[in-house]
Order: sequence, then C-alpha cells, then structure tokens
Amino acid sequence: MTTIVKAFAAQSATALLGPDNIERRDVGPNDVGIDILYCGICHSDVHFVRNEWNNAAYPAVPGHEIVGRIHSVGANVKGHKVGDMVGVGCLVDSCRECVDCKEDLEQFCSKSVGTYAGFDKVLNKPTYGGYSKQIVVDSHFALRIPEGLDPAAAAPLLCAGITTYSPLKKWGAGPGKKVGVVGLGGLGHMAVKFAAALGADEVVLFTTTPSKIEDAKKLGATSGVVSTDKAQMKAAINTLDLIINTVAASHDLGEYNKCLKRDGVMVLVGAPEHEHKWPPVMHLLFKLASIAGSPIGGILETQEMLDFCAEKGVASEIELIPMSKVNEAYERIVKSDVRYRFVIDMSTL
Repeated sequence: MTTIVKAFAAQSATALLGPDNIERRDVGPNDVGIDILYCGICHSDVHFVRNEWNNAAYPAVPGHEIVGRIHSVGANVKGHKVGDMVGVGCLVDSCRECVDCKEDLEQFCSKSVGTYAGFDKVLNKPTYGGYSKQIVVDSHFALRIPEGLDPAAAAPLLCAGITTYSPLKKWGAGPGKKVGVVGLGGLGHMAVKFAAALGADEVVLFTTTPSKIEDAKKLGATSGVVSTDKAQMKAAINTLDLIINTVAASHDLGEYNKCLKRDGVMVLVGAPEHEHKWPPVMHLLFKLASIAGSPIGGILETQEMLDFCAEKGVASEIELIPMSKVNEAYERIVKSDVRYRFVIDMSTL
C-alpha cells in the first residue's frame, strides 16, 4: 500500500520546480513516518534537478536536509516514538551487512540508498527527497534532533554540517592545530564554526572576497587571507596543519597546498562539475603533504555531530523561505547569493 503526498518537483532538466503528488510507501515494521517541517536546500539539489551530474530521474524531488516530527512508527522500532523531532540526511538505507556498515560508515556502502536519486526497494522506483509533506524511512536513518537546537537551523547540519564536521574530526582539528577553510558558503561557514568549536588554535578563512573575512571572524575565524592577493598567499605558506577546501568551482589546488606545513592535509569536500588543477607531485613529495576527499559521515557520527551542536550552541546560519521562493533560491545559490543556507518552511507547501 502507498500514500499520496504533496511535493514540489521538476519534470525535466530545464523545467522549474512546481507542485506535484508523489507516492510514499506505508510505514513498515522497521520504519518511521515523518511529517516534514523544514528542508534545507543543498547545491547538490540544483545539480540533481538540472541533471548536471547525469543522475536525475523525473519527476525529480530533491531535498536531503530534512527535519520533522514522527507521526507513526513500525512494530519493531526502538528508540523513536510518535512526536519525536528527527532528521533525515543524505541516506535512507544501506545493506547493514558489509564491512563499512558494520563499522558505522554507511556512506561507503556499495548498496547505500540516497534520500533522492536512490532506489526504493519497496516501491521499486526512484527515491523522492524532502521537498514534500511526508517521508517514510528505515528508523536506523532517522536521527534524533536534540532539544535546544532550532529545528529549521538544524536542517542543513544533516548535509553541510556533517560534511565538514567529519573531516575536521578525522584529521584532528582541535587544540594545537591551525586550520584553514577555503570558501565561506554553506559548507565553509559550518567548517569555520566547527573548527572554532573544536578548539583549533587558529581558524583561517581563504576567500576571493575581502569583506567575507570580517563575516568569518563573527563565526569564529581568527584571521583571513584574500586568495587573489599574492603577498597574502605567500605569507600563508607552511602555516597550516589542515585545510578544509569547500569550493566546488574548479581552481588551482597547488596554491593552497603550499600553505600546508610538513605532513599537512588538504581535504576536498566540494563536488566540482569540472576537475581542479592539481599541484605538482614534487610539492607533495617534499613536505609529506596529502590531498584527501571526504563525503558525509555515517549515521553514528552524524548523531554525534548533532549532539555536539546542541552542547556547543552550533547551528547553520539560514534564510527561511516559503516553497514559492524555491526556484528563485536556486538562481541565488548559483550566484552564491545566500548567507549561508536556504531552508524551506514546509508548512507553505
């Protein structure tokens, strides 16, 4: 059995998003049904809807930064109850049997199912995201939203938050470390906040826009570098232990690689449409430097991140919009005209 729910969808790669109706599966024994209250807009949503990554299926219903209240629970569900505030991020299923799943790294499971652009094994059709009134997911992938977190501001944590928290934790951002952040957008502003909250000695923003340095300082950065200023970039050489590079636009990685200390790491978290310019191998060899990539975190780490945010008072800086403004928001995202994440008020659908 299925339920028909309201949604906002694109019917083709060139179409604007508009009202639609979609099927949601009935709540199974291991599922929770969620009334969606808020859904963040990720740049990935734009890429998906416009089929820029060649992974779209139409009608396309994006959204993987979902916060809502549970309206029903399956018979086997433990740890969740009706009325709980929960979040759903980028995944709604995985095999639960492979090495990655057993190590709480579901994001690497070869059978993981995306919140959208995945495949619903029950309905035998593509998954639909959070631009809708309701969603049904396996309870394992429903994350508890701690008390004290603003539900609207918590929504982007489920993608932008965990995407930056995970590499900062893995590569040891904290006391004694100097951390650089490239870009101050949806991901970058969270990287700055997390690096500061984790106790890094210095948090340095790299930006092409000088005015963003003061903005970053308000979020926890200690200083900034204008990356188009050769003198400032030269002064930053060999100063950083870790760089979180959030910029998705193709750019020269070598200039930032020079800023790493011996044994430093630059982690790429932005997903580029076109490849970056890579540094010469010799730049890596003679300082033991590394360039790594990092996606989202697993479910356990995402819950850890949400609890950390509640403890430290960390949340996304958002612009709350009605559903009628989504197409306009997409255009503003492409122009980097948002501080720093759009969140849709789903009561307006």
